[in-house]
Amino acid sequence: MALVNIPQNDRKRVKVYELRNNDWFDRGTGFCAGQVVEDESKIYVESEDHPDRILLETKISRDDGYQKQQDTLIVWTASNGTDMALSFQEAEGCAAIWEFVSQVQAHLLAISGPDDALSDDAMDSFPNPVMLPYPELGNLGEIDQMMRVASSSPQGRDSLSKFVISEDYISKLVPLVETAEDLEGLSELHHLSNLMKMLILLNDTHLIEIMVNDANILGVVGALEYDAEFPNHKANHREYLRDGKRFKEVVPIKEEATKTKIHSTWRLQYLKDVVLARILDDPTFSVLNSLIFFNQVDIVNQLQIADGFLKDLFGIIDSPEATWEKKKDAVHFIQQCCAIAKNLQAPARGQLYNNFVQNGLLKVINFALVATDVSFRIAGSDILVAMIDHDPAMVRAYIYKSINENKTVLTDTLIDLLLDEVDLGVKAQASDAIKVLLDPQSAPQPQPPDTGTRANTDFLSKIRGINSTPSQDTLVQSFYDNAAQKLFQPLKNLKTRDSVQDLTLGEVSLFIHLIEILMFFIRQHLYRSKFFIAAEGLASRIAQLLACPQKHLKLTALKFFRTSIGLQDPFFNDQVTTNKLFEPILNIVYETMPRDNLLNSACLELFEFIKRENIKPMIAHIVENYRQKLEDITYVSVFEELILRYDQMQGYNADMEGTMFTQEEDNNSQARPRLNGASQRWQGVREMDAAEEEYFNTSDDEDELAAKPKVLTPSTNGASPVPRPLVDYPSDDEEAPTDVKIHDYDTRSPSTVHAGSPNTILADTPPSHSPAYTPSPKATPMTASSPLERLSEKRRREEDEEDELGKLSLTKRRGSSVSSISSANGAPTNFLRRKKSFSSAKDANGAKKIAISLAVKSPIDVEHVRDHGG
Repeated sequence: MALVNIPQNDRKRVKVYELRNNDWFDRGTGFCAGQVVEDESKIYVESEDHPDRILLETKISRDDGYQKQQDTLIVWTASNGTDMALSFQEAEGCAAIWEFVSQVQAHLLAISGPDDALSDDAMDSFPNPVMLPYPELGNLGEIDQMMRVASSSPQGRDSLSKFVISEDYISKLVPLVETAEDLEGLSELHHLSNLMKMLILLNDTHLIEIMVNDANILGVVGALEYDAEFPNHKANHREYLRDGKRFKEVVPIKEEATKTKIHSTWRLQYLKDVVLARILDDPTFSVLNSLIFFNQVDIVNQLQIADGFLKDLFGIIDSPEATWEKKKDAVHFIQQCCAIAKNLQAPARGQLYNNFVQNGLLKVINFALVATDVSFRIAGSDILVAMIDHDPAMVRAYIYKSINENKTVLTDTLIDLLLDEVDLGVKAQASDAIKVLLDPQSAPQPQPPDTGTRANTDFLSKIRGINSTPSQDTLVQSFYDNAAQKLFQPLKNLKTRDSVQDLTLGEVSLFIHLIEILMFFIRQHLYRSKFFIAAEGLASRIAQLLACPQKHLKLTALKFFRTSIGLQDPFFNDQVTTNKLFEPILNIVYETMPRDNLLNSACLELFEFIKRENIKPMIAHIVENYRQKLEDITYVSVFEELILRYDQMQGYNADMEGTMFTQEEDNNSQARPRLNGASQRWQGVREMDAAEEEYFNTSDDEDELAAKPKVLTPSTNGASPVPRPLVDYPSDDEEAPTDVKIHDYDTRSPSTVHAGSPNTILADTPPSHSPAYTPSPKATPMTASSPLERLSEKRRREEDEEDELGKLSLTKRRGSSVSSISSANGAPTNFLRRKKSFSSAKDANGAKKIAISLAVKSPIDVEHVRDHGG
């Protein structure tokens, strides 16, 4: 028999796997080829990325246990005992390599003998093929021992599997079960049970399929009924499997292969879950799951392509001739198909649901949810949840169509199911379905950072509508218009209830689901939900549940308030403060303190959040209404800190007597410490802004040139006035100590300025470029002849002035206030400005003003300047 090499240009793309610590390790991707080199047949895999690198080089031997699984997988055990696998990209490549391996092994078997192609060393590494005697009751013990020895090595396991399959050994063991039972040979039955367990644990898929076929399954499970570890007990697996009523053919299946596969799959599940549940190891469990999965995929595919099967299946629901039991079986069959679909790949699952929807799946869901039989409702809720998990948009489209056609909406059916259902599992599924279907987001949205600020609330409200479509908006609006009041009616009914101490289990579960739905709405339907909550008064009703004895219901109600307050929305804050809903929360703190349980911790976290985020309206409300209660809670510091924060907001601070600055600056506070009854609150010294910083970095001349208007008032002789400073300070050579004096006087008439001395400068003197100002003839020559003031001199003088003003500001209870420097038109000048002013923004009328006298070495003749800007 001639062996033909696979051409190099016909190499097959493949992944190489190696089993390490019960996990498949990917050795890389490459191209596979089979070659015969020097009478040795080998499989080569060259790396795809590095052609010079060999990922796999294995020699094909006669006794290697090569197995082809599915259409693209070849597995075997190497001579060193390592399990290997080749996963091909295409089924054709797998078939070509498998054909090469089969030819090599057949050739080796044909020429086996002294002159075979294998060397003596290679022959020593392989055990002799396993040969078992013909099974009889007398040699079962010997067969049991031989199987144990063969199962101890990978080569022996493969050889044993091949022998059992080739000799049809299972069919020879099965009749012995009934014979041993007739003879009451318990030891022989125990041997048969051990033999069946060892054959299953060989993990050979072909062998397991033989064991679960119609001819052998009853004998196999009959032997497994007798467990040597429990000699006095016997199971009844055969009785369960013989019950033909468990197989219900809702719609006749014409393909016998499909029916056989359905039966085999059910038997495999029974073996895995019942018969072998105690003895299964991980490899066998994985093999059984793989067989079940691939059988289910084949069954679903065959049913979809069967002529008229789906049409007949879904037609049972609308058929008036079908019995109630027949409809029940149809719903359960669809439920099982949807359960199988969860394990399918996305394309196959999508194809299945599309075919189901086209044949009326959503009608089946509506029918099942309103049925009186609880098994119908359970099956219907399972189908709906599975479909929503796959594609909620498909269900929303159906609801939108029902709204337009004025038919019963699926959400209304779910609401009735949530309110009336007694099964707690169905209630939970209905609640989850309502939240998913009313979610306006068709795709996951990016989560903003949890800053807890108003800006975060605005951002949340913006992103909620990004992917909202008109159909989704219509669905949500229809819900609030027609169904929301019905859904939350049990909460509204609490208003007429005297006590919540006698809630039933069903009521507690219902209230928990309703509160969770409402929390979902205030996060997703911000604008609609807030007005609905206000109109129905739901916040007060939820607060009423804080007095119930069920702690988990209390926690859910508390979670609602934590969620609403966490949104930092003024509307929800007003709802809590206006209705005084903090009182029941404080009552819970009193009831549970000082125990560190979950309920107490949740309450403390709520108040800690309010303090940390400095929610001022709530802090004021809590302290003003419950101050005595807060003072009595001393085992934690959060309430004491709330009171302190409130006092700081009101302007009371224990450290205020020793400093002119408070710990926190609150520009919006209504009460602040005042200076001697002045019209402005004390604000301390602030940092310079950009305009002030620019002023101190420029000279007076630059300021005046920048502020001078384009058109100047002409003088009497038509010449333009010469720009000049208001006061000409002496140069460095003429510098003399400057004496600063502050005079308080009343300037009720802003148009009159009293110059007490030649060197008096008034705080409200208008700038030289004012149209109402004309320099005197005496001052003009002096200004023209004076040198420009240097920047260093100016800054040094200003620092001296700052020192004097600083001393004044640090004097306790100073008897006078300092007003700002303002021009005739109300615009402040930059004269004598430094950091934060002591002045107010009030009009100059009625305010006290400052006159600063400067005593210099050279007398300066300054004309009386009159303020005409008033």
